[in-house]
Amino acid sequence: MSRLRQLTRSLGHRRWFARAGRFLVPADRLVGRLTRGRVVALGLMPSLILTTTGRRSGQPRSNPVLYVRDGDAFVVTGSNWGRPQPPAWALNLLADPAATALVRGRSIAVRATAVTGAERDRLWELLVAEWPAYLTYQRRAAGREIPVFRLTPAADPTAAG
Repeated sequence: MSRLRQLTRSLGHRRWFARAGRFLVPADRLVGRLTRGRVVALGLMPSLILTTTGRRSGQPRSNPVLYVRDGDAFVVTGSNWGRPQPPAWALNLLADPAATALVRGRSIAVRATAVTGAERDRLWELLVAEWPAYLTYQRRAAGREIPVFRLTPAADPTAAG
């Protein structure tokens, strides 16, 4: 693991880092779009650009999201930097689980499943192993259980909007 990645993982627990991160998301989104998902999160963490359908607008909404692999699926979490409300993209997935993941230049139609119980616990541990600050975010989330989603490649490439 590079020193810069180690430093980033260490700083992830700091409140100022979460605040700064929220303001950097638009720039990360732009870089991800310009590089077709080849560079997201400065290449420090495994990240993808997740495009959901806005639950109110019906318009595509794209966000950079850290992920871990679990077989052929991508696992993501709606931590929202530990804020008390979930991110809009997580609510969008609950309303319409069809989405697109842009990963390393490949656009993949996915279907989201919110996982619960023992499976959520197992996947949460994988996420925390990649980004330990998720434990800090869970403490800050004011009692909200942070949702975990499995993004499974859709059998039908047209399934993701």
